[in-house]
Amino acid sequence: MARLCDLPSHYERMMRERDYPRFDWGDGAKLSKPLSECRISVVTTAAYHLSSQAPFETHSGSSDCSFRELPVNTAVQDLKISHKSDAFDVAALAEDKEIALPLSCLKELAMEGEIGSLGPRHISFMGSLRDPEDLFQVYGPLLIDVLREDAIDAVLLTPV
Repeated sequence: MARLCDLPSHYERMMRERDYPRFDWGDGAKLSKPLSECRISVVTTAAYHLSSQAPFETHSGSSDCSFRELPVNTAVQDLKISHKSDAFDVAALAEDKEIALPLSCLKELAMEGEIGSLGPRHISFMGSLRDPEDLFQVYGPLLIDVLREDAIDAVLLTPV
């Protein structure tokens, strides 16, 4: 795991000085049925997008909190990456995009009965957001709508 002191000094300083929002997570979510009966969706911060979708906004100072929907039949290796952080090396993701969107592994788990099924779409955000207010106020609620519409029981989060 990376340590703050491993980052370039301006990122380390920014991370130490940032006033992070605090959440009372309470007891968190609990599954109402066994994982073997659950419909699963992946939510990643790899900034993946289809070639037919607009890339994430990456200009200096931007904080693109939007997300891209990725259909379950997506050819994962064909995905584009538009991650903006120079503190994040995308080389491993570019080589194997299943690291952050493990659809083939999840399909195998579904076939083996370990999970119930996969949702029809999966979600990609961009990480390294400087101002996540729109994430909390706009895109988080939109994500909840998508997950409810797809009858998702559990989410696999893959932060990068």
